[in-house]
Amino acid sequence: MQHGANTKPHKKLALLPLVFLIYFEVAGGPYGEEPAVGAAGPLIAILGFVVFPFIWSIPEALLTAELATTFPGNGGFVIWANEAFGPFWGSLMGFWKFYSGVINLASYPVLCIDYLKLVIPALSSGLPRFVSIFLSTCVLSFLNYSGLAIVGYTAVALGVVSLLPFVLLSLFSLPKIDPSRWLSSGQEGVERDWALYFNTIFWNLNFWDSASTLAGEVEEPHRTFPKALLYAGLLTCLGYIIPLLAATGAMPLDQKSWVGGYFADVAGIIAGNWLKIWMEIGAVLSIIGLFEAQLSSAAYQLLGMADLGFVPRIFAERSRWFNTPWMAILVSTVITLSVCFFSFTEIISTVNFLYSLGMLLEFAAFLRLRRKFPTLKRPFEVPLGFSGLVLMCLIPSVLLVYVMSVASKLVYLASVLLTSLGIALYYFMNFCKSRKWFEFSRFGDKLDEDDYVL
Repeated sequence: MQHGANTKPHKKLALLPLVFLIYFEVAGGPYGEEPAVGAAGPLIAILGFVVFPFIWSIPEALLTAELATTFPGNGGFVIWANEAFGPFWGSLMGFWKFYSGVINLASYPVLCIDYLKLVIPALSSGLPRFVSIFLSTCVLSFLNYSGLAIVGYTAVALGVVSLLPFVLLSLFSLPKIDPSRWLSSGQEGVERDWALYFNTIFWNLNFWDSASTLAGEVEEPHRTFPKALLYAGLLTCLGYIIPLLAATGAMPLDQKSWVGGYFADVAGIIAGNWLKIWMEIGAVLSIIGLFEAQLSSAAYQLLGMADLGFVPRIFAERSRWFNTPWMAILVSTVITLSVCFFSFTEIISTVNFLYSLGMLLEFAAFLRLRRKFPTLKRPFEVPLGFSGLVLMCLIPSVLLVYVMSVASKLVYLASVLLTSLGIALYYFMNFCKSRKWFEFSRFGDKLDEDDYVL
């Protein structure tokens, strides 16, 4: 659906930029996987990045491929929950995922400045740090405003440049690899931190469904989406496992050194300072790609919620010059700025909790839609019977419950407050519609089965 007068013709996303947008929604490179080794040792870290995609990433990607091709509209998981359980749950799903998305966005300008302060120490604290975070957020948001096609091809360039130093690191590591180092379960005297381990792997391999909010912007989504998810999945898994095998195999284990950014130190030791600098620059470029991909997802989710009538119609208005949802991008940016000065740990823990709530509802919606619309044409269908689908959803759901159970009291409090706000906003939007204070599209109407036959 187009909104706004005199907008330019709609330029759809092709396969290659969609692959890299999904890649940046999920990973953005091996940056950030180092704490898994510090938390549990090389063997368990390697096993985590090998096994976890099968019990989490693949089920989530399969679910996304089926539902995004069956219900190909902006809004993604909001549409799915609305169709499965009605407007209240559709709206709550939207607010849970939107909160988790924009709070997650807030971590990227902080990380970006943390890398830049190594070169410019003045950015470490005070007014210079505040101004740099503010300006970097605004500049990155304007790039998003300039158009999804531009963002998509920018993601391709950023992905290639940020991954190349890891390819070189892996090649330089080959002569130094001792496979016995992969079997180490950690150093003596270093306790395993299971909460850090699972949170690290979970954060590095989730958000597969986020690109579903862009389904209305994709060329032939019923063909393009499954291919893009497959290619992005292969790129993500190989991008994590190969550098991890190279670094842990080539370096004597110093478990306490395995914290965020340690790959750059390994690159400096194995290949020289030039590769360390390239990897640090690649980290900044990767953060930019992550920000752009996830801001796009959040903004087009708001557009989809406006199309469904969950938020006022103005959130679906597109820019006259760039055909992008300018109000949705603006609101997402303002909320991001309001939370980007919290600590990185607080941000990530809250993101994981809210995302887990949304995913539990998403798995339930997936199963409900299979039962509710058994004859609906599905361009891509997960090749399992209903019992198999229940098992496919049950295993990752147990993981979600565990991730939620290890959250801090502060995260529980923040999640309760944000959930309550989401519920209050649903009823407030109903009230606004009844009083005609704002213009709305159809309010949470569910569509008939025939509406989705392609």
